[in-house]
Amino acid sequence: MKLQGKRGAVWMLALLLFCSAAFWGFSRDERNFEISKNLNIYYTLFRELNLFYVDEIDPGDLVKKSMDAMLKTLDPYTTYISESEIEDFKLMTTGEYAGIGALISKQKDNVIIAEPYEGFPAFKAGLKAGDIMLEINGTKVTTKSTEDVSNLLKGQPNVPLTIKIKRPGINKTMDKKLVREKIQLKSVPYYGMVADSIGYIHLNQFTDKASGEIKAALKELKAQNAKSLVLDLRGNPGGLLDQAIDIVNLFVNKGEDIVSTKGKVSKWDKSYKATKTPMDAEIPIAVLVNQGSASASEIVSGAIQDLDRGVVIGKRTFGKGLVQTTRNLTYNAKLKVTTAKYYIPSGRCIQALDYSHRNEDGSVGKIADSLMTEYHTKNGRSVYDGGGILPDIKMDSELYSSLSVNLIRNFMIFNYATLYANKKENIASAKEFKLSDEEFAEFTKYIKEQKFDYKSESTEILDALKKSAKEEKYFEVSNEEFAALEAKLAPNLDRDLKRFKDEISDLLAHEIVKRYHYQKGGIEYSLREDKTLNKAIEVLQDPNEYKSILDGSTGLHAINK
Repeated sequence: MKLQGKRGAVWMLALLLFCSAAFWGFSRDERNFEISKNLNIYYTLFRELNLFYVDEIDPGDLVKKSMDAMLKTLDPYTTYISESEIEDFKLMTTGEYAGIGALISKQKDNVIIAEPYEGFPAFKAGLKAGDIMLEINGTKVTTKSTEDVSNLLKGQPNVPLTIKIKRPGINKTMDKKLVREKIQLKSVPYYGMVADSIGYIHLNQFTDKASGEIKAALKELKAQNAKSLVLDLRGNPGGLLDQAIDIVNLFVNKGEDIVSTKGKVSKWDKSYKATKTPMDAEIPIAVLVNQGSASASEIVSGAIQDLDRGVVIGKRTFGKGLVQTTRNLTYNAKLKVTTAKYYIPSGRCIQALDYSHRNEDGSVGKIADSLMTEYHTKNGRSVYDGGGILPDIKMDSELYSSLSVNLIRNFMIFNYATLYANKKENIASAKEFKLSDEEFAEFTKYIKEQKFDYKSESTEILDALKKSAKEEKYFEVSNEEFAALEAKLAPNLDRDLKRFKDEISDLLAHEIVKRYHYQKGGIEYSLREDKTLNKAIEVLQDPNEYKSILDGSTGLHAINK
């Protein structure tokens, strides 16, 4: 009887396995049929559109838009990269392209040089920020988009270009001759000493050269007697995963967990550890972050925090815990597709938005605080998943006035800096330059001559409230209150220029400094009154405070706080 029972169990197991395999095969075949059917429907739909739509259509453009719309329903990071966009994709991953070495932007109907990069063809040819491009090799560009102009400027290296420009404040046009070169943008545009024995490194992107540049900068700072380090990742949107791993490995011991990735294809799941001897596993570190720090920036700051290797200071980070892989398509196109989520050493994923569960209107909500899970750092401090990296020391946001925002948005600050730089040959160093009262008065005169006008967000909200009050017939009884509030909130240029003089002077001085000392000088100037940097210096200069944050005695992640 026992033998028969065993045989029955074996046959039952075999039957279950057969049914499961058949069901799995059926499900897979059914899925493949659905894909094939829908692709066939799409092809026939497009064919009929192309044949019978009343107006002429651009087939390539229509297909591109349909693919973009499809991928947009998944997440913002899964994207189709056409052959014509490959150079821009390479720029994001390597920081390298062939061009003139300048940032361009649109101002009204003109495409202008927004910022020439020091040492590259645009800089060597004497192009300046604010120059209006009229022609490139004889092709008029006055009505073209920035994308069209960028395509004319980029291309094969060692090709001569002649750019006809109009320089504000100068009546005649100029021809600037230059030769297109391979441009390698630095991942570390600035590093230096910010206090006695405290080094500072600004990392703005994770290209394939990032870890090498960090290592070289750290070596130079240590030669200048740096005993502690500030690593600035503010506004850094991320980049290559391997570079984030290598940068963390510079500061943590061999064998430490740094990050792991997990996705639908389990054989691609991987755990990354520190595989090299660190450059310095003891140097005190403060990592600066804000809401613009994402992806690879969050791997670095999160791993430093989870391993209690340094103090994170600033604002909560963006919360991008998704990993993208690039897949080759036909005709030299590529698909950048989200294939996994990443998990930092404590085991948490810091993805903030849940794209798999959209709201009815298609919008994406943040992961609720109640659904966040508690994890622990190496020293036992409490940290949480689902919302970016919460710093150990949180800094308050500093908001600009409505006047400052509108001056920037309407190019008033940019254009005045252009005229200033075209008239004045030299200024003081980035560490010493200051806008005088006379120069601020000149700026005030300039914006009035330009008939600058603006509305504040407060007055726009008030206008909407007045409209609602009139519709609901409450306006009559509140007329006097509305009038009094309107008088207080209405923009007054003279009053607001006085009220926000320091703020506007700082923005204007920063823009002027960049005209003479370029990107490096702009960063150097911005650090002069940087409250987050000053807090980092304060913590690094106080060993007891630094230690108490990392052992959980104090700070936002303190144990049993």
